[in-house]
Amino acid sequence: MGTPYRRVAREAEEVAVQEKLERRSFILTLLLVSVAFLLLIKPFFTPIFWACATALIFYPVYRLLMKRFPNSPNSMALLTLLMCIVLLVIPVLVVTTSFINEAVTLYHKIQEGQIDVSKSFEQIRNAFPRVNSILEGIGVDIEEAKQRLLGGVMNAGSFVARNAIEVGQNTVNFFVMLGLMLYLTFFLIRDGEKLVNLIIHALPLGDEREHLLLAKFAEVTRATIKGNLVVAITQGALGGIIFWILGIPAPVLWGVLMTLLSLLPAVGAALIWLPASIYLYAIGEPIKATILLAYGLTVISLVDNLLRPILVGRDTKLPDYLVLFSTVGGLFMFGISGFAIGPLLAALFLAFWEIFMREFVHPEDMLMPPKPEDL
Repeated sequence: MGTPYRRVAREAEEVAVQEKLERRSFILTLLLVSVAFLLLIKPFFTPIFWACATALIFYPVYRLLMKRFPNSPNSMALLTLLMCIVLLVIPVLVVTTSFINEAVTLYHKIQEGQIDVSKSFEQIRNAFPRVNSILEGIGVDIEEAKQRLLGGVMNAGSFVARNAIEVGQNTVNFFVMLGLMLYLTFFLIRDGEKLVNLIIHALPLGDEREHLLLAKFAEVTRATIKGNLVVAITQGALGGIIFWILGIPAPVLWGVLMTLLSLLPAVGAALIWLPASIYLYAIGEPIKATILLAYGLTVISLVDNLLRPILVGRDTKLPDYLVLFSTVGGLFMFGISGFAIGPLLAALFLAFWEIFMREFVHPEDMLMPPKPEDL
């Protein structure tokens, strides 16, 4: 009597072992296929990221249009994409082209001697002799600083000129990537809600955790692009305009540099307009210098305090020191896209640790899932 039962038990155990082996084999194969797919799309990481970010920013516009025309998802998604192209893509292309042209022109003028950086340095030294004494008193070698400054200017100009040539040579590749980004953006705008639900259903992290992480992704992307980037662009544009009015060479170049520096906490556009005002004092242009200094203190510097609360609103704001390190690290790792990717990774890092602390260290303080409208 015991033999059939043992045989059934043995067969059941063999089936369980087989199922366990098949499950593990499937998971391993799934991981291998997923890694292979990620390697396959790795060259398209930048357009995919910007497609996700752009769709996230413009999705509220699509949702508003769909309330008025609920039976035309394709047309409304296309209209939203056209708005994105007009408001975002075309201005970026125009500014980037002007920036490269002015940077290359300025570099060639310095290289040919039309702009004498050494002479400008000496003018500043002669205009502020007390500063020279102070620097020499603390052991600063002014001549060495001058040579390093000249070398830095030439290296920066050479870098910009070299990359400008590479951009020109890779124009076809750039527009292919841009086309892929816009193509993907269309589908992300139209099918974004379905894709989010699919991701939540597929990931084995738990629905509450997935909702939290996706909400964090949305918050930081909005805060970085809608808030920080718009504020930085506004400051750079205002700086470029005043440079143009005062007749300072290459206003677009300086405006773009002020935009990039405005993305970094504790740095800001003052790193450009303040030395420019000092230079104007040094070369005998006190009226222009005073106008630039007053404009920088009252207009450019106040934009951050006025616009950021309106644009960012309730979106999560990371500590300034974390934004600084994650932005700089992101720029080193991912290039120009790193100003958005860096803070996003930092925010996800904090979100994962927040989940760990609340669920595993203090399980009594369970996370409440975010509201659907937060996604």
